[in-house]
Amino acid sequence: MRLAKLLAIVSITLMASGCSWFGGDEKETPDVPEQELYEDALGFLEGENYPFAIEKLQLLEARYPFGRFSDQAQLELIFAYHKNFEPEAARATADRFIRLNPNHANLDYALYLKGLTSFEQDRTFFEKYLPIDETQRDPGNALESFQSFQQLISRFPNSQYAPDAQKRMTYLKNRLATYEVHVARYYVKREAWVAAANRGRYVVENFQETPAVPDALSVMVLAYSELGMTDLADDSQAVLDANFPGFQSNISLAKKESLLSTATFGLLGSNEKVRPVVRTTQAAQPEQERSWFSRLTFGIFDSEDKEQTQ
Repeated sequence: MRLAKLLAIVSITLMASGCSWFGGDEKETPDVPEQELYEDALGFLEGENYPFAIEKLQLLEARYPFGRFSDQAQLELIFAYHKNFEPEAARATADRFIRLNPNHANLDYALYLKGLTSFEQDRTFFEKYLPIDETQRDPGNALESFQSFQQLISRFPNSQYAPDAQKRMTYLKNRLATYEVHVARYYVKREAWVAAANRGRYVVENFQETPAVPDALSVMVLAYSELGMTDLADDSQAVLDANFPGFQSNISLAKKESLLSTATFGLLGSNEKVRPVVRTTQAAQPEQERSWFSRLTFGIFDSEDKEQTQ
């Protein structure tokens, strides 16, 4: 009996010590009061330490989901994600706040941050400081930003964020319209006249009062003419002349270039003949077709060849 009791005591002792070895007495993180967490998060936000601010706000939301700072913490979290260059997380948090708080007093702020996040997502370092035409890029983020700002202005026209949203919408509208014209030019170059006409009509119908409208009308005139739809071409030309008299479009019939012309940047295989420049101070010389050597050397040795022949 004594041996059995001794073995039982030893087993219990070993089990207890084993639990401590495997983390049984691990210290738990003490609960931090809600107000203290919120104040710590605000301190990190003011110091522009956004990663730590996000950590505090996430902890606040997890421990006090129905606390008195929960709604404001979600708004601060949207802002922190936006400033920390996490656009997907910022938009997801904004969508959740808008869905759960449809009548919140600061709903306009959530819509504004959502639109601002999409607006800034495409403006990378290179686009800010290098001459890159962003109107030729995918307009997905620009369209999302435009829709968020449009919802803000329609629901909260007197919001303090409405004026800035309106200015950004004007810029985004011009960008989206210009992108559609770029796509229309692409179809014109490949003689896809139906697609080009549809793109031009889309700009005229949805992006009025933008600088891209006259080019869109020019695309419609050209595409309808090529399709044999003279009535539609005449109507488009009449609208263009009435609203933009004297407008000179640079959209012309783009012939299909051969693979050789594309590969050599137009030096070889071009469908258009190269016309030499004639100086006004000298008698006009008869046009001569340039040789392959002249094309490949960009005309650098043309003057030497002429001197040798004279």
